[in-house]
Amino acid sequence: MKVRGTGAGGEAARRDPGSVPVSRRRQRTRRSGLEPGTGAARPPPPSSSRPPPSSLPPPPGGPGTDGNRLSVLLKKMHLFRSSSYEIRLEGEGSSLPRIQGIRWTPLLDTESTLDYGHSLTQASSEKIWRAGKLLFIHLTSTRPGLIRDHKHHLRHHRQCCSGKELVDWLLSAGLAVQTRSQAIGICQVLVDGGVLTHVKQEWHFQDKDTQFYRFAELELSPEPSAGLRDAEELLEALAFLAQLGPDALLTMALRKPPAQRTEDELELIFEELLHIKAVAHLSNSVKRELASVLMFESHQRAGTVLFSQGDKGTSWYIIWKGSVNVVTHGKGLVATLHEGDDFGQLALVNDAPRAATIILREDNCHFLRVDKQDFNHILKDVEANTMRLKEHGKVVLVLQKNLQGGSSQSATARSSRYFVMAGTPEKILEHLLEFMRLDATLYDPVDTLLGDFLLTYTVFMPTSQLCRALLHHFRAEPLEGSEQEKATYSLHKRRKILRLVSQWVLLYGRLLQGDRSTTALLQNLADLASRDPRLGGLVQEQAQDRRRPRALENGDGSVSPQPKARSSGNWLTSQEEAILNSSCALRAQDKVPYEIYRPDHSCLITVLPVNASVRDVLRSLAPRLGRDGEHILVKVNSAGDKVGLQLDAVGVFTALGLNERLFAVSVEELGSLTPHPEQLGPHVGSSETLDLISSKDLASHLTDYDWNLFKSIHQVEMIHYIVGPQKFHDVTTANLERVMRRFNELQYWVATELCLCPEVGRRAQLLRKFIKLAAHLKEQKNLNSFFAVMFGVSNTAVSRLAKTWERLPHKIRKLHSALERMLDPSWNHRVYRLAVAKLSPPIIPFVPLLLKDMTFIHEGNRTLAENLINFEKMHMMAKTVRVLQRCRGHAHAPLSPLRNRSPHRPEDPKAIRISTCSEQSLSVRSPVSTWAYLQHLKAIDSQKELLRLSHDLES
Repeated sequence: MKVRGTGAGGEAARRDPGSVPVSRRRQRTRRSGLEPGTGAARPPPPSSSRPPPSSLPPPPGGPGTDGNRLSVLLKKMHLFRSSSYEIRLEGEGSSLPRIQGIRWTPLLDTESTLDYGHSLTQASSEKIWRAGKLLFIHLTSTRPGLIRDHKHHLRHHRQCCSGKELVDWLLSAGLAVQTRSQAIGICQVLVDGGVLTHVKQEWHFQDKDTQFYRFAELELSPEPSAGLRDAEELLEALAFLAQLGPDALLTMALRKPPAQRTEDELELIFEELLHIKAVAHLSNSVKRELASVLMFESHQRAGTVLFSQGDKGTSWYIIWKGSVNVVTHGKGLVATLHEGDDFGQLALVNDAPRAATIILREDNCHFLRVDKQDFNHILKDVEANTMRLKEHGKVVLVLQKNLQGGSSQSATARSSRYFVMAGTPEKILEHLLEFMRLDATLYDPVDTLLGDFLLTYTVFMPTSQLCRALLHHFRAEPLEGSEQEKATYSLHKRRKILRLVSQWVLLYGRLLQGDRSTTALLQNLADLASRDPRLGGLVQEQAQDRRRPRALENGDGSVSPQPKARSSGNWLTSQEEAILNSSCALRAQDKVPYEIYRPDHSCLITVLPVNASVRDVLRSLAPRLGRDGEHILVKVNSAGDKVGLQLDAVGVFTALGLNERLFAVSVEELGSLTPHPEQLGPHVGSSETLDLISSKDLASHLTDYDWNLFKSIHQVEMIHYIVGPQKFHDVTTANLERVMRRFNELQYWVATELCLCPEVGRRAQLLRKFIKLAAHLKEQKNLNSFFAVMFGVSNTAVSRLAKTWERLPHKIRKLHSALERMLDPSWNHRVYRLAVAKLSPPIIPFVPLLLKDMTFIHEGNRTLAENLINFEKMHMMAKTVRVLQRCRGHAHAPLSPLRNRSPHRPEDPKAIRISTCSEQSLSVRSPVSTWAYLQHLKAIDSQKELLRLSHDLES
């Protein structure tokens, strides 16, 4: 999902044939966040009218000296890699529906058109030159006075503009550049590509009045007979440059001397290290230290010898781009290392000569280098602050001293506290029981070990194993000490176990029902605790404590009923008191209606559990399917793409994406299967219905509806969704999938309504309504729907409607530009994250970004390291998941003005408004009918069809 420009607006359910699978992402691309410049999976391929690369003006220079110099400059150009973020809700094979991760999009339009004899760097450079030319032509035609002679410090600089002037122009030119950081990134790409040059030949673009830049004007001068063939080509060129911007800024940060890097740049480098496999086994504290000492090193020529066997070891290298050959005396080529691999570490650790020769395998290789002095300093610090516990000669627990304690802690407390970095599951649990407090809670902001463990234990420890371990610890007696000491120790430990189990039940609630091992543990603990009068009172007190905060207000303003008091002997029977005791939350065993279609588009309905398998679905339909051969279950999207589902796949119905349907067909019927007409979306818009609802009321209804969906997500669903269904068979992620499907539905609904509004004046009023809707959603802290609406407005099919945008009042255009700043993806969505940090709950956050964070944590860090659980990874995942709990700090929906309004106000036909101009007047459509309308939004999810409609409106 990309934020702006030439895509489908962050679509989460459709495949893109131009995308590269996740498993290959480190070979072709690198993360740069939710990308600027586009709205969805990737930019559409260029139109056939565009000249092929061979017909573009070549970069300046020829066979002479100047040509060679510029050729060298171009080869220094980093082959920037861009990413497309896409949430996919389809489950393939036997998998549960889950987030598949990051869809990585190569810069070239299609791999099939790539001539591999043609350098990838050269192809990318040509595209940058073409984009630079289009930008230069637009600049000279709209602001001819921007490029002029300047005088600074008694020096004359001819035909140039300052960095600040260029950035200001990009922001004001109406080219969908949203923030200064995005504009700076675009300029840095042009500098790296040689399109833009500093008057003093500096490579770092600076947004200052005193730094001057020139375009390579002789080669980029506009042709009198040419001009812009299509404004869309300019927007596509800007989208391309915006994709490269974050990587250009990162590369420049790495080129800086470490002492000159800003805090933001150090954070950006640290985030990059999170996704490099060579350092995946290192702790975050070590990665942060590496970010402050890493050096950037590049070599242009294949065959360059980086160092030779027998040389003195001076640096450790990580391959950031390219590949190298490893050659030894007598054996020749012994290995080839690629992007993400490292070499040279052994010589530094052992203080020995180089054991092999490293030769560049390709042109334009980039490395991250750590010099020996910095390397040894980091290792020394790590060892000094790390404690390893061994049993039978094997490490079973790794602890690291916390040197970054909060300001509220004393210096002694900060220096003496250790965090769990890795360990065996049993040892981590033992350490937790040893050091947890009797009043420990899930959401302790300082001591997070209990919450980290309970939120993530399913990743590395089956529930049955946890139950056995807890029961063993409860029954165990100490072997040493006096009888009184043994009794005191046992009592203290059992109280901790009861506290842990109490918090466990509080977190998981109804999700634990039906699990035999959990039921047996709870019963055993209840029986054992009832025999000890010292524990019985504690059990009853904790049960009442869990019930006390359960009088929560639901999204509709009602209050959850209080459960009756339990006896101390049955202290854990209040399992249904989950944190998310929502009536609309789905559990794996809940039964829902499955709509299964036949080839003739008739619909069969069967009621089955959420996590029913495909085999169960076909078995329940067997009597109605007849005996016409063996039937299979097929998932079909609006484009007619078909995916056959494995018999043991579960949760397939709730995992359906936007406009997807399930079909039960025989093998013979598969070839003639077509999408149901409803999947194609509406043919007529509903602008007349929208005319009856003010944008503020529309936002309020959306927020109430979204809050009901959001509060139904259990925190552990995010972990199950990311880690994958192969590890969890009795859980569901249906609640999270509903939120993601709603996100897609809402953004495509916005684009659909605008593309189905035929009259330009009415369409401009509708666009105005949607922009005001986004503003109200932001005000109501419904940021998930805010992003969805903004992505819909930013869809290429909408952004190209120039006549419609021209009709917007200046005030609305200014509002739209202000709202767009929140979408800025640079510096890892810094604008959004800072804004959310300042908000008080309740908040509905941008859920796709949470899933993106979780994906990067999961895929960028190993779960097992040296046969130990990487518990630091668990801590990072739990920290991200806790965002849900923080956002739901209150039980009511954010700023829900509809709660105080009568739900049954009748409609007045005489008061129907013709347009949306009068936003100050109240809506005439009743809240009930508005609610029903918003629950069943109709949308076209085919970007091709949306673009066709858009061209029909404004060719």
